[in-house]
Amino acid sequence: MFKGVHPMIGRITVKFIAALVSLNLILLVGSFTYADIEQARLDAVTADLQARVDEGKLSGAVVMIAQNGEIQLSKALGYQNVEDEVPMQEDTIFRIFSMTKPITGTALMVLYDEGKFELSDPVEKYLPELTGMEVFVSQNDDGSWVTEPANHPMTIRELMSHTGGLLYTPPLSQGPIASAYAEAGIMNLFNYTLEESIPALGTIPLSYQPGTQWVYSISVDVQGYLVEKLSGQKFDEFLQERLFDPLGMAETGFYVKPENADRLARQYFPAQNGTLSRTDTGAFLNPPKFLSGGGGLTSTAGDYMKFVQMHLNGGELNGKRVLSEEAVKIMRTNQLPDAVGDIGQ
Repeated sequence: MFKGVHPMIGRITVKFIAALVSLNLILLVGSFTYADIEQARLDAVTADLQARVDEGKLSGAVVMIAQNGEIQLSKALGYQNVEDEVPMQEDTIFRIFSMTKPITGTALMVLYDEGKFELSDPVEKYLPELTGMEVFVSQNDDGSWVTEPANHPMTIRELMSHTGGLLYTPPLSQGPIASAYAEAGIMNLFNYTLEESIPALGTIPLSYQPGTQWVYSISVDVQGYLVEKLSGQKFDEFLQERLFDPLGMAETGFYVKPENADRLARQYFPAQNGTLSRTDTGAFLNPPKFLSGGGGLTSTAGDYMKFVQMHLNGGELNGKRVLSEEAVKIMRTNQLPDAVGDIGQ
């Protein structure tokens, strides 16, 4: 959630841009130093993306550029379904993967505004299932853990900045801890709920001492569970009531409704031979059991632009405030300890 000017952030940004390209969803927003965006610059963006489509590097794309709250360019290129040659549309629905994470972080900060927690609070204060977690040292031949006590309980600040000691499941993370997550069914989208899955983390050691490394992790999914515990609502219901409805994000959710199924873009990834290989998106036509705050949402370029514009406006959109200016400032501030920036992945 948190980003700032920091050596590690360059690597994060590259990954984020790459994710945008793989999603075929491009958003550019902000206030520019010149009065107007030159048409030639807009044309250049479109031409570059069209070239990537023509070369087979992208199946298609929706590009949307805004300046000072006004859409300057919104254009669909290529196909949302290559095999059937279904053209990309400006309202095509995408799996947005890790672009879910800022939405989850925002939801948690809505509760921060309400005084539900402090960033320095230990996570175990609100999620007792994660009380007394040990830190991994090694693994014995019989599969048992060798652990040491944590120097301190993971804080919410650490949870929200990927420094709490958690990992991802394979293939994003590797090793015995990541494998243990998978064996415990953590992040199994269609077999376990957040309430059934996240507490299993309490039975598995942390990968490192909290606050000592930055490691991309399942922590944002834990944040979604924390939203449920702090609000007393299911995660999807909270997002709908506190973010999506006020911001007019009518096309965003954890699955695509049957009447919109033909608008869901197929997923493609680069194959070794330079072509695009298709993956299945059919699962996102049905409600998942695991509401993944780390990567479970579907959305459109227009909906996500509303979310981003709200942040650029300091927490409000069209006269509706969903987040305080203080909370937005915190989210824009680097939260990593100085010693952590170059240690992590």
